[in-house]
Amino acid sequence: MHVITTQKELETVIAALEQSSFVTVDTEFIRETTFWPELCLIQIAAPGVTALIDPLAPGLDLKPFFALMANEAVTKVFHAARQDIEIVFHLGKLIPHPVFDTQVAAMVCGFGDSVSYEQLVHKVTGAHLDKSSRFTDWRHRPLSEKQLAYALADVTHLIEVYQHLKAQLERDDRAHWLKEEMEVLTSRETYDPHPDDAWKRLKMRLRKPLELAVVQAIAAWREREARERNVPRGRVLKDDAIYEIAQQQPRDAAALGRLRTVPNGWERSATATQLLEVVNQALALPKEELPKLPKMHQAPEGTGAAAELLKVLLRQVAEKEGVAAKVLASGDDIDRIAAEGEKADVPAMHGWRREVFGNVALQLVRGELALKFERKKVVVFEPKEA
Repeated sequence: MHVITTQKELETVIAALEQSSFVTVDTEFIRETTFWPELCLIQIAAPGVTALIDPLAPGLDLKPFFALMANEAVTKVFHAARQDIEIVFHLGKLIPHPVFDTQVAAMVCGFGDSVSYEQLVHKVTGAHLDKSSRFTDWRHRPLSEKQLAYALADVTHLIEVYQHLKAQLERDDRAHWLKEEMEVLTSRETYDPHPDDAWKRLKMRLRKPLELAVVQAIAAWREREARERNVPRGRVLKDDAIYEIAQQQPRDAAALGRLRTVPNGWERSATATQLLEVVNQALALPKEELPKLPKMHQAPEGTGAAAELLKVLLRQVAEKEGVAAKVLASGDDIDRIAAEGEKADVPAMHGWRREVFGNVALQLVRGELALKFERKKVVVFEPKEA
């Protein structure tokens, strides 16, 4: 199986792919020891054209590939696109557009929550994929014929899957549903978050504004360090250490060394010195400059049962519409609607989700609709019909 390793071959195959209205794309990468994923193989296909591109080939410039990713006349089809798009964004400094994510489309078309590529291929085409090469070290050269066949299957079957899902979306008049989802997926903010926002990905309970100030400062510092050194965040400082430092607030190496989450001797390193500078700067903030603790949403007493009823409604609507419940509303959406009704500012209350589920949920909250058990099924009805 041929792998493209020269510039001329790359330019030739990209020129052929540009003649198609869509291309299917997948990447193989390694990121266990790095912050940024290390791109090891690109698989790409269109009707009548397939290609395996070796980005590790000496002297190979991927500029033609990135130009294809930016070509507005060609739809880029991925399955579970986020990590592939992140790679293109990091290396090519662009977001592929337009994009069609078959995992999201499958949920909209009723194939279940987060359906895997193998499951989707089997349901649409009947084919069974050999996934025995899933844990390949894609940096190794040469790659075996079996590994290359595995990699290429990730885009060849995707052609038929895409055509099937696209036709179903158009037939069910749901193409605009997917368009809204793709706008979020292709937003630059999704792949280029500011280091100052890094604290938001941490899950923790903070009691004081000063603790939050320390967490924000350390998380931003760690994010910049990890990016600059191209190592995972945990290699710089683990999440547990951030929490403990925020609570104990060490001001010097001796105090830092006494913390349970800090390895023995690390407090004397240059990295620890930088960390302590960041911590002390945060601790020196005037009271009026301290950040406000984010408000934790707490459902009013008595809304738990209402939320459970809305979950039943969600399942009923999802089954009726033939769409994954996860796509219509999250657990947080349900809790907020139960507690806040019309005022709930959640995804389920916007766009097509509101048309399909949000408005019905509000009717249930207002008592304009009810649920009953009929012939082993949950049925929605207007109370006057009872």
